[in-house]
Amino acid sequence: MSLAALPIDMSAPLSRYGVFRTQDVDEAQCHGTNIFCDHRLRVLDARNRIDAYMCLRRFKGVAVGRMSYGGNVSIEPGCLDSFLLVQMPLSGQEVISSGDAVVHSNAATASVISHKRPFAMSHAAGTDKLFVRVDRDALDRHCQQYLGHSMRKPIDFRIEMPLHTAAGQRWMRTVKWLIDEADAADAAGQTSSATSALVDAQLEQMLIAMLLTCQPHSYTEALRTDTPAIAPSFVKRIERFIEEHADEPITIVDLAEQAGVSARSLFSGFRKFREISPMQYLKDVRLQRVHDALLTADPFSERVTNIALNWGFSHLGHFSTDYKRRFGESPSETLVRS
Repeated sequence: MSLAALPIDMSAPLSRYGVFRTQDVDEAQCHGTNIFCDHRLRVLDARNRIDAYMCLRRFKGVAVGRMSYGGNVSIEPGCLDSFLLVQMPLSGQEVISSGDAVVHSNAATASVISHKRPFAMSHAAGTDKLFVRVDRDALDRHCQQYLGHSMRKPIDFRIEMPLHTAAGQRWMRTVKWLIDEADAADAAGQTSSATSALVDAQLEQMLIAMLLTCQPHSYTEALRTDTPAIAPSFVKRIERFIEEHADEPITIVDLAEQAGVSARSLFSGFRKFREISPMQYLKDVRLQRVHDALLTADPFSERVTNIALNWGFSHLGHFSTDYKRRFGESPSETLVRS
């Protein structure tokens, strides 16, 4: 049954941004695949009935939404391909399983599913939830800006988010404020297409910054140390040099000369303030450039090998291993989804 054929509570959050409403399981699964990723959707009660709906508002690399399946269902997506998902039940409950972790999510506990983290979920009848979808590329870009350097491995969040804490309450206030702003703009006749790209970019930054500060993750301590502000000037100078010349042959001697210090001092500075060597920093930058190139390449005419060689990766076996460790997927998988 189509969205138009079913009654919608227009006073509910995000109701003007309806994506679908259906009592057909296959249709609900199809819409879920389009918004999230391929998954298996099963109805768990004998009636085999659902009343599923979704509302969604995008803000550049993030989206806020509200949804329910209207019945007892299980969702088995395996992994999220290219985004992170925060789920916040307003009523009812969900159970999320990921490895050894099991989260009973309800109005007091949200769940945070990181990119490439395997999980499965059961959604109880009567559950209505808000969710935030954050594109992996947008999340990485903002995190690297706050860190002041590239990330050596994908960011991984703690899966359970208690909402009774000060941090959890701050996160929920931000999400609800964003939803209120979206609804107010629509009521005033300012639809999504008319909203300034600059405003959407600022809202994206605000939501990602709030997530990075409110929910523990693999770079929480690094962000708290504020290392970019206290690193010596030669470390920052070499970072800029590497960013500008990453496509050129660079040796540690070249970097030491640019820094105006000995190679030993250069290594010591990077180890102390960046926790990596200068050559590892160079590799990380080149891996990021390959990743960016693969995302914009034509998968029918471009080859991973050529792009990797262009950025100085001559040993393709080591390159593939390093790439997958960094981005959570193989180079060919990135190219296919470009």
